[in-house]
Amino acid sequence: EVVFIFDECHRSQFGEAQKNLNDKFKKFYQFGFTGTPIFAGKNALGAEDTASVFGEELHSYVITDAIRDEKVLKFKVDYNNVRPSFTDIEKEQDDKKLTAFETKEALLHPQRIKEISNYILNNFNKKTHRLQAGAKGFNAMFAVSNIPAAKLYYESFKNLQKDSDKPLKIATIFSFAPNEEQSAKGDVEDESFEVSAMDASAKEFLGMAIDDYNSMFKTTYGVDDKSFQNYYRDLAKKVKSGEVDLLIVVGMFLTGFDAPKLNTLFVDKNLRFHGLMQAYSRTNRIYDATKSFGNIVTFRDLEKATIDAITLFGDKNTKNVVLEKSYDEYMDGFTDATGEARRGYLDVVKELQEKFPNPDEIEKEKDKKEFAKLFGEYLRVESILQNYDEFAGLKELQNLDMDDLDAVDEIKSKYGLDDESIVKMKEVEIPSQRTVQDYRSTYNDIREWIRQQNSANEESDSIIDWNDVVFEVDLLKSQEINLDYILELIFEENKKAKDKESLIKEARRLIRSSLENRAKESLIVDFINETNLDEIIDKATIMDSFVTFSRIQQKREMQELIEDENLNEVAAKRYITLSLKRKYASENGTELNSILPKMSPLNPKYLTMKQSVFQKIALFVEKFQDVDGEI
Repeated sequence: EVVFIFDECHRSQFGEAQKNLNDKFKKFYQFGFTGTPIFAGKNALGAEDTASVFGEELHSYVITDAIRDEKVLKFKVDYNNVRPSFTDIEKEQDDKKLTAFETKEALLHPQRIKEISNYILNNFNKKTHRLQAGAKGFNAMFAVSNIPAAKLYYESFKNLQKDSDKPLKIATIFSFAPNEEQSAKGDVEDESFEVSAMDASAKEFLGMAIDDYNSMFKTTYGVDDKSFQNYYRDLAKKVKSGEVDLLIVVGMFLTGFDAPKLNTLFVDKNLRFHGLMQAYSRTNRIYDATKSFGNIVTFRDLEKATIDAITLFGDKNTKNVVLEKSYDEYMDGFTDATGEARRGYLDVVKELQEKFPNPDEIEKEKDKKEFAKLFGEYLRVESILQNYDEFAGLKELQNLDMDDLDAVDEIKSKYGLDDESIVKMKEVEIPSQRTVQDYRSTYNDIREWIRQQNSANEESDSIIDWNDVVFEVDLLKSQEINLDYILELIFEENKKAKDKESLIKEARRLIRSSLENRAKESLIVDFINETNLDEIIDKATIMDSFVTFSRIQQKREMQELIEDENLNEVAAKRYITLSLKRKYASENGTELNSILPKMSPLNPKYLTMKQSVFQKIALFVEKFQDVDGEI
């Protein structure tokens, strides 16, 4: 007796495959696993379905279970309709009509291709959490209907980015799709590695796209079958690592490809049932707190197809569990699938402003804890809302001069708004960027205070339990500002500041709101005080000036540290150079011991002295890391 176990058993186990199995083996058992079964009368193309081949279902674990167990994320689906002249054709679901010449011409119309390309480029950083300067964020995939569409979009992106200082790194991949009979409605066509089977035009375009890839990444791939397979593997690796920003695909990578750093799928392709769930699921792999859900942006009307698919492969409550809540629900509050009431953004903001109008005046430990929990709640809901176009429009409107009619018209066109919507949005009060910086600064101060309290070897006499407070470090880092941004702002503010005192005050506000640059506060303040900023002509010059200043300070403070602590100079410089390179000081190994003054480890003062030296070096490394200078 033989036992066969099939994964993805909704595919290839029908027709000839099953017939050959029955012909070869007279007695056997088979078990099938699938997340997207084929059901007769629903998504089956013929009489056979998964149950008729594999028998009665033994056990089910559907997407709602996986979301509940925090194994995958929900989906947030935007049915984008900012191209009114193409709305009717984007709603078309009839496959026969979609193959008609006129329909193809409309969907691939140059104006439509350009509008969608512009939308993706203009919203890419927002969707992938890259709005803050220096933020790494996530990457995205763009599923298109066919090879001609892939070519048009690739060329459109290339043309629109030709004058960009920081163009997105865009790649594409596709191949020959054999005209095989599908197992079920909505199957994504399998593309083979037989590039030679493609027509000359498609092969020529693929070769050009791979040449662009080779130029970007210093590789040497091509379109012959073996080299193409190596290109596929290298591309998969670079998408997973986030080195490729946007990948344009037709069928490849839409099934069975896991890339946790990919959070957004743009779609200009009619998807249904299995194909839809598989494509959407490229985005919902767990990563960190900044990835709240899989982000889906469709340029076709896939609302019904989405509901049909998640209902078919889930249960009666699937829609409420699998799909993210609406913008209005996150703004105003909602009751989640467990029956728990969730506060909206507006309520959280209102409480913050009422209880903590001046966060820098918080002194009592009880108030510190309350603020930390409340601002953590703010960070979580604000992180989710960043993915909504409505929220982006709301933030842009806050600083908009309503008398500037051209600017108002631009906002209306960009977000599909009318006059009534503009008026309503202007009535919504959200904290200014400056206020949020103050909140972040206080939040960071409290986090640092707690760390110091916990690291002290003394028992605290506090009766307040902090164990239920989770500091949202990942969310802070996702909105982190880098050193270049801080220096550029100092350059701009110096033009407006009346004196250095007010400039330093503004700089401190910004630095303290930054998790990564707080240790550089004294260095940046010294730079402002000791530099004639009026002589600096542009932003590039202020960065060069700061690096030069920092290198001098670094050498001076290093020498002072060595002399004050009586360290072994050669060993200390070697240890600190290594620490700066790896961006942290380590107590492991013998490196730290080798730099210390001669003292027996048995001496009661030895450990105290060692810890004191280590803490001073750790602070030095935090202060001077990312400053390119030799010790």
